[in-house]
Amino acid sequence: MSIAREISYKLEHLILDGGLAPGQKMPSERQLVKRLGVSRSVIREALHELQARGVIETRHGKGSFVTSIVPESNVRGADNPLMYLYQGHSRTLYDLLEVREQLEGQAAFLAAQRANNLDRHRLTKAFRALEDTDPLSNARPDHGFHLAIVEASHNPILVHILNGLKNMMLLTVQASVSNLNPREDMRRKIMRQHRQLYEAIMASKPDQARKIAMAHVCFVRKTMKDMEKEGDELLRIPAPDDLQELLNATSDD
Repeated sequence: MSIAREISYKLEHLILDGGLAPGQKMPSERQLVKRLGVSRSVIREALHELQARGVIETRHGKGSFVTSIVPESNVRGADNPLMYLYQGHSRTLYDLLEVREQLEGQAAFLAAQRANNLDRHRLTKAFRALEDTDPLSNARPDHGFHLAIVEASHNPILVHILNGLKNMMLLTVQASVSNLNPREDMRRKIMRQHRQLYEAIMASKPDQARKIAMAHVCFVRKTMKDMEKEGDELLRIPAPDDLQELLNATSDD
């Protein structure tokens, strides 16, 4: 194995281990030279290999970024097919919440087992941002808290699958914030669930973390479903301009 191939393999391992997440900018050539102890020409050759295999992409004037293992061509923007299904079919919100319940439950379980010091720092930062934001407009920090848990799972397939659906997942969080947070009793329960989830992961209690994560999403899904059955009209999606702004902001993160 050539030195460049060996370096590209190490970088792939770093991506698979979750050290570099989908959409994250790669370290600079200078940083990689210092970190890996090889010449800049070797680093460039390794990066070219990764780019040729589609593992990273280079954006002019911005650098190289980790691509998604899961293709994202049908989940970006407000005009993709999945978004049309979400807007036109009431069941899609609950389908997405069912996916979140299962995958985020497993992510919480793994995060409680595998989170390192950097993960704990990021999770604490995300949790504090969630607590410090107005609960009536905290969809993005709420979503960010759940993403921090997923990334702490160090399961690359799970990370990339949920990253590929991050726009749609964000809309489920937005629906929860719009419909449940204005009600004080609901808001307090959701805030308590978030804190319990955070504490279970920080205390390295995987079974408890999974149970809380699944119960949290299940509560959101069942509560909104019950509200609809009782005749309440749910706010499923922001106004068109607000929707595109929300998705564009997420794509820039």
